Amino acid sequence: MWILFTFLAAFMQAWRNAFQSKLSKEVSVAGVTLARFIWAGPIAALYLFSLYQYQPTALPQFSASFWGYVIGASSMQILATGLMVKLFKMQNFAIGAGLAKSEALVAAILGVFFFGTQLSLLGWVGVVVGGIAVMLLSSKQGFKQLSIKTVLLGLACGSAFALTSLWVREASLTLDGPFTHRAAWVLLWVISLQTAVLITYLMAKDKPTLQALWQRPKLTLAISVTSCIGSIGWFSAMSLQAVPYVKTLGQVEVFFTLVIAAFWLKEKVKINDVAGLVLIAVAAILVMWS
Repeated sequence: MWILFTFLAAFMQAWRNAFQSKLSKEVSVAGVTLARFIWAGPIAALYLFSLYQYQPTALPQFSASFWGYVIGASSMQILATGLMVKLFKMQNFAIGAGLAKSEALVAAILGVFFFGTQLSLLGWVGVVVGGIAVMLLSSKQGFKQLSIKTVLLGLACGSAFALTSLWVREASLTLDGPFTHRAAWVLLWVISLQTAVLITYLMAKDKPTLQALWQRPKLTLAISVTSCIGSIGWFSAMSLQAVPYVKTLGQVEVFFTLVIAAFWLKEKVKINDVAGLVLIAVAAILVMWS
Protein backbone atom coordinates (compact mmCIF):
# COMPACT_ATOMS: atom_id res chain seq x y z
CA MET A 1 0.00 0.00 0.00
CA TRP A 2 2.77 2.48 0.86
CA ILE A 3 4.44 1.73 -2.47
CA LEU A 4 1.25 2.60 -4.38
CA PHE A 5 0.83 5.84 -2.42
CA THR A 6 4.48 6.73 -3.13
CA PHE A 7 4.10 6.21 -6.87
CA LEU A 8 0.96 8.37 -6.86
CA ALA A 9 2.81 11.09 -4.94
CA ALA A 10 5.85 11.02 -7.25
CA PHE A 11 3.72 11.25 -10.39
CA MET A 12 1.63 14.16 -9.11
CA GLN A 13 4.68 15.98 -7.71
CA ALA A 14 6.41 15.86 -11.09
CA TRP A 15 3.42 17.62 -12.66
CA ARG A 16 3.15 20.09 -9.79
CA ASN A 17 6.81 21.02 -10.25
CA ALA A 18 6.23 21.52 -13.96
CA PHE A 19 3.26 23.83 -13.34
CA GLN A 20 5.25 25.74 -10.70
CA SER A 21 8.16 26.11 -13.10
CA LYS A 22 5.83 27.74 -15.62
CA LEU A 23 4.22 30.04 -13.05
CA SER A 24 7.61 31.06 -11.64
CA LYS A 25 8.30 32.93 -14.91
CA GLU A 26 5.35 35.25 -14.25
CA VAL A 27 4.84 35.40 -10.46
CA SER A 28 7.11 36.00 -7.44
CA VAL A 29 8.51 33.18 -5.30
CA ALA A 30 5.95 33.80 -2.54
CA GLY A 31 3.12 33.71 -5.08
CA VAL A 32 4.25 30.42 -6.61
CA THR A 33 4.55 28.98 -3.09
CA LEU A 34 1.02 30.10 -2.19
CA ALA A 35 -0.35 28.59 -5.41
CA ARG A 36 0.63 25.22 -4.00
CA PHE A 37 -1.68 25.62 -1.01
CA ILE A 38 -4.44 28.11 -1.84
CA TRP A 39 -6.98 25.61 -3.24
CA ALA A 40 -5.49 22.55 -1.54
CA GLY A 41 -7.19 23.23 1.80
CA PRO A 42 -10.77 22.64 0.59
CA ILE A 43 -9.64 19.54 -1.31
CA ALA A 44 -7.93 18.15 1.80
CA ALA A 45 -11.05 18.89 3.91
CA LEU A 46 -13.29 17.10 1.39
CA TYR A 47 -10.91 14.13 1.34
CA LEU A 48 -10.94 13.90 5.15
CA PHE A 49 -14.75 14.14 5.23
CA SER A 50 -14.99 11.36 2.64
CA LEU A 51 -12.73 9.10 4.72
CA TYR A 52 -15.00 9.45 7.74
CA GLN A 53 -18.05 8.72 5.60
CA TYR A 54 -16.42 5.60 4.21
CA GLN A 55 -14.86 4.42 7.50
CA PRO A 56 -16.35 6.12 10.58
CA THR A 57 -13.99 6.31 13.55
CA ALA A 58 -13.46 8.39 16.68
CA LEU A 59 -11.95 11.85 16.29
CA PRO A 60 -8.29 12.00 17.36
CA GLN A 61 -6.85 13.93 20.28
CA PHE A 62 -4.28 16.55 19.27
CA SER A 63 -1.36 16.76 21.71
CA ALA A 64 1.19 19.53 22.16
CA SER A 65 3.72 17.34 20.34
CA PHE A 66 1.36 17.07 17.39
CA TRP A 67 1.05 20.84 17.07
CA GLY A 68 4.81 21.25 17.39
CA TYR A 69 5.44 18.83 14.53
CA VAL A 70 2.72 20.44 12.39
CA ILE A 71 4.13 23.94 12.89
CA GLY A 72 7.65 22.72 12.13
CA ALA A 73 6.58 20.82 9.02
CA SER A 74 4.50 23.75 7.76
CA SER A 75 7.38 26.19 8.14
CA MET A 76 9.93 23.92 6.51
CA GLN A 77 7.67 23.14 3.54
CA ILE A 78 7.12 26.84 2.84
CA LEU A 79 10.88 27.40 2.97
CA ALA A 80 11.60 24.36 0.81
CA THR A 81 9.08 25.37 -1.84
CA GLY A 82 10.51 28.88 -2.01
CA LEU A 83 14.04 27.51 -2.42
CA MET A 84 12.90 25.15 -5.16
CA VAL A 85 11.31 28.01 -7.09
CA LYS A 86 14.64 29.85 -6.86
CA LEU A 87 16.31 26.75 -8.32
CA PHE A 88 13.88 26.86 -11.23
CA LYS A 89 14.88 30.48 -11.87
CA MET A 90 18.61 29.61 -11.78
CA GLN A 91 18.50 26.47 -13.93
CA ASN A 92 16.02 24.62 -16.09
CA PHE A 93 13.14 22.56 -14.74
CA ALA A 94 14.82 19.15 -14.83
CA ILE A 95 17.91 20.37 -12.95
CA GLY A 96 15.85 22.23 -10.34
CA ALA A 97 13.71 19.20 -9.63
CA GLY A 98 16.77 16.94 -9.56
CA LEU A 99 18.58 19.07 -6.99
CA ALA A 100 15.47 19.19 -4.82
CA LYS A 101 15.58 15.37 -4.75
CA SER A 102 18.58 15.54 -2.43
CA GLU A 103 15.72 15.40 0.09
CA ALA A 104 15.85 11.60 -0.02
CA LEU A 105 19.55 11.50 0.84
CA VAL A 106 19.23 14.03 3.66
CA ALA A 107 16.19 12.19 5.05
CA ALA A 108 18.23 8.98 5.14
CA ILE A 109 21.07 10.65 7.04
CA LEU A 110 18.80 12.46 9.50
CA GLY A 111 16.75 9.31 9.92
CA VAL A 112 19.80 7.30 10.91
CA PHE A 113 21.16 9.84 13.39
CA PHE A 114 17.96 11.24 14.93
CA PHE A 115 15.01 8.95 14.13
CA GLY A 116 16.37 5.45 14.69
CA THR A 117 16.49 4.33 11.04
CA GLN A 118 19.06 1.67 10.21
CA LEU A 119 21.00 1.70 6.91
CA SER A 120 23.26 -1.13 5.72
CA LEU A 121 26.52 -0.73 3.81
CA LEU A 122 24.54 -1.00 0.56
CA GLY A 123 22.31 1.80 1.79
CA TRP A 124 25.27 4.09 2.44
CA VAL A 125 26.63 3.32 -1.05
CA GLY A 126 23.29 4.57 -2.34
CA VAL A 127 23.68 7.77 -0.34
CA VAL A 128 27.14 8.40 -1.85
CA VAL A 129 25.90 7.72 -5.39
CA GLY A 130 23.06 10.15 -4.82
CA GLY A 131 25.49 12.81 -3.61
CA ILE A 132 27.52 12.45 -6.79
CA ALA A 133 24.33 12.78 -8.81
CA VAL A 134 23.42 16.03 -7.06
CA MET A 135 26.84 17.51 -7.88
CA LEU A 136 26.52 16.40 -11.50
CA LEU A 137 23.14 18.08 -11.83
CA SER A 138 24.51 21.29 -10.34
CA SER A 139 27.03 21.85 -13.11
CA LYS A 140 26.38 22.94 -16.68
CA GLN A 141 29.64 21.36 -17.81
CA GLY A 142 30.05 18.39 -15.51
CA PHE A 143 32.53 18.61 -12.64
CA LYS A 144 34.83 21.05 -14.42
CA GLN A 145 32.78 24.11 -13.53
CA LEU A 146 30.78 22.96 -10.52
CA SER A 147 28.40 25.65 -9.22
CA ILE A 148 28.80 25.68 -5.44
CA LYS A 149 25.95 28.18 -5.05
CA THR A 150 23.53 25.91 -6.90
CA VAL A 151 24.67 22.84 -4.95
CA LEU A 152 24.20 24.61 -1.60
CA LEU A 153 20.80 25.94 -2.61
CA GLY A 154 19.74 22.48 -3.77
CA LEU A 155 20.95 20.84 -0.56
CA ALA A 156 19.18 23.48 1.54
CA CYS A 157 15.99 22.82 -0.41
CA GLY A 158 16.34 19.07 0.02
CA SER A 159 17.11 19.43 3.73
CA ALA A 160 14.00 21.55 4.30
CA PHE A 161 11.85 19.02 2.44
CA ALA A 162 13.46 16.19 4.45
CA LEU A 163 12.65 17.85 7.78
CA THR A 164 9.11 18.44 6.54
CA SER A 165 8.68 14.75 5.80
CA LEU A 166 10.23 13.55 9.06
CA TRP A 167 8.03 15.85 11.14
CA VAL A 168 4.92 14.92 9.14
CA ARG A 169 5.51 11.26 10.00
CA GLU A 170 6.09 12.08 13.67
CA ALA A 171 2.85 14.12 13.77
CA SER A 172 0.92 11.23 12.25
CA LEU A 173 2.34 8.77 14.77
CA THR A 174 1.01 10.86 17.70
CA LEU A 175 -2.58 10.26 16.55
CA ASP A 176 -4.85 7.23 16.92
CA GLY A 177 -6.92 5.68 14.16
CA PRO A 178 -6.45 4.31 10.61
CA PHE A 179 -3.35 5.53 8.80
CA THR A 180 -5.43 7.23 6.11
CA HIS A 181 -7.33 9.33 8.67
CA ARG A 182 -4.16 10.23 10.58
CA ALA A 183 -2.39 11.33 7.41
CA ALA A 184 -5.42 13.34 6.30
CA TRP A 185 -5.62 15.22 9.61
CA VAL A 186 -1.94 16.14 9.42
CA LEU A 187 -2.36 17.24 5.80
CA LEU A 188 -5.38 19.44 6.57
CA TRP A 189 -3.71 21.26 9.46
CA VAL A 190 -0.40 21.70 7.64
CA ILE A 191 -2.06 23.14 4.52
CA SER A 192 -4.40 25.37 6.54
CA LEU A 193 -1.54 26.88 8.53
CA GLN A 194 0.59 27.43 5.41
CA THR A 195 -2.26 29.10 3.54
CA ALA A 196 -3.04 31.44 6.44
CA VAL A 197 0.60 32.46 6.87
CA LEU A 198 1.23 33.13 3.17
CA ILE A 199 -2.01 35.02 2.53
CA THR A 200 -1.39 37.20 5.59
CA TYR A 201 2.15 37.95 4.43
CA LEU A 202 1.12 38.81 0.87
CA MET A 203 -1.83 40.93 2.02
CA ALA A 204 0.58 42.99 4.11
CA LYS A 205 3.61 43.08 1.81
CA ASP A 206 2.73 42.14 -1.76
CA LYS A 207 -0.91 42.48 -2.85
CA PRO A 208 0.01 42.56 -6.57
CA THR A 209 1.12 38.93 -6.27
CA LEU A 210 -2.35 37.92 -5.05
CA GLN A 211 -3.82 39.74 -8.04
CA ALA A 212 -1.37 37.93 -10.34
CA LEU A 213 -2.55 34.56 -9.03
CA TRP A 214 -6.18 35.62 -9.47
CA GLN A 215 -5.42 36.43 -13.11
CA ARG A 216 -4.01 32.92 -13.68
CA PRO A 217 -6.79 30.72 -12.25
CA LYS A 218 -6.21 27.60 -14.35
CA LEU A 219 -2.48 27.33 -13.64
CA THR A 220 -2.99 28.16 -9.94
CA LEU A 221 -5.72 25.52 -9.63
CA ALA A 222 -3.58 22.94 -11.43
CA ILE A 223 -0.72 23.52 -8.97
CA SER A 224 -3.03 23.24 -5.95
CA VAL A 225 -4.77 20.08 -7.17
CA THR A 226 -1.59 18.20 -8.12
CA SER A 227 0.08 19.36 -4.91
CA CYS A 228 -2.79 18.19 -2.71
CA ILE A 229 -3.11 14.79 -4.37
CA GLY A 230 0.65 14.38 -4.20
CA SER A 231 0.64 15.30 -0.50
CA ILE A 232 -2.12 12.76 0.17
CA GLY A 233 0.18 10.17 -1.34
CA TRP A 234 3.29 11.29 0.58
CA PHE A 235 1.53 11.72 3.94
CA SER A 236 -0.25 8.35 3.66
CA ALA A 237 2.92 6.51 2.66
CA MET A 238 4.91 8.12 5.48
CA SER A 239 2.23 7.10 7.99
CA LEU A 240 2.96 3.49 7.01
CA GLN A 241 6.70 3.47 6.35
CA ALA A 242 9.87 5.29 7.49
CA VAL A 243 10.63 8.49 5.58
CA PRO A 244 14.01 7.46 4.04
CA TYR A 245 12.41 4.45 2.36
CA VAL A 246 9.42 6.42 1.09
CA LYS A 247 11.58 9.22 -0.29
CA THR A 248 14.13 6.96 -1.91
CA LEU A 249 11.40 5.03 -3.69
CA GLY A 250 9.89 8.41 -4.59
CA GLN A 251 12.95 9.03 -6.76
CA VAL A 252 10.94 7.48 -9.60
CA GLU A 253 9.74 11.06 -9.96
CA VAL A 254 12.94 11.81 -11.89
CA PHE A 255 11.72 9.77 -14.85
CA PHE A 256 8.39 11.58 -14.89
CA THR A 257 10.37 14.83 -14.65
CA LEU A 258 12.49 13.97 -17.70
CA VAL A 259 9.44 13.14 -19.80
CA ILE A 260 7.57 16.30 -18.76
CA ALA A 261 10.63 18.53 -19.30
CA ALA A 262 11.28 17.13 -22.76
CA PHE A 263 7.77 16.78 -24.18
CA TRP A 264 5.59 19.32 -22.33
CA LEU A 265 7.95 22.16 -21.39
CA LYS A 266 9.96 21.61 -24.59
CA GLU A 267 13.26 21.88 -22.71
CA LYS A 268 16.39 20.27 -24.04
CA VAL A 269 17.67 17.70 -21.57
CA LYS A 270 21.48 17.45 -21.67
CA ILE A 271 23.53 14.30 -21.23
CA ASN A 272 24.73 15.50 -17.80
CA ASP A 273 21.11 16.01 -16.71
CA VAL A 274 20.15 12.50 -17.79
CA ALA A 275 23.22 10.96 -16.15
CA GLY A 276 22.58 12.78 -12.88
CA LEU A 277 18.92 11.85 -12.77
CA VAL A 278 19.67 8.22 -13.58
CA LEU A 279 22.29 8.11 -10.82
CA ILE A 280 19.70 9.42 -8.36
CA ALA A 281 17.40 6.59 -9.42
CA VAL A 282 20.25 4.10 -8.91
CA ALA A 283 20.82 5.52 -5.43
CA ALA A 284 17.14 5.05 -4.65
CA ILE A 285 17.27 1.39 -5.73
CA LEU A 286 20.39 0.73 -3.64
CA VAL A 287 18.82 2.24 -0.52
CA MET A 288 15.60 0.30 -1.08
CA TRP A 289 17.45 -2.97 -1.54
CA SER A 290 19.32 -2.36 1.69
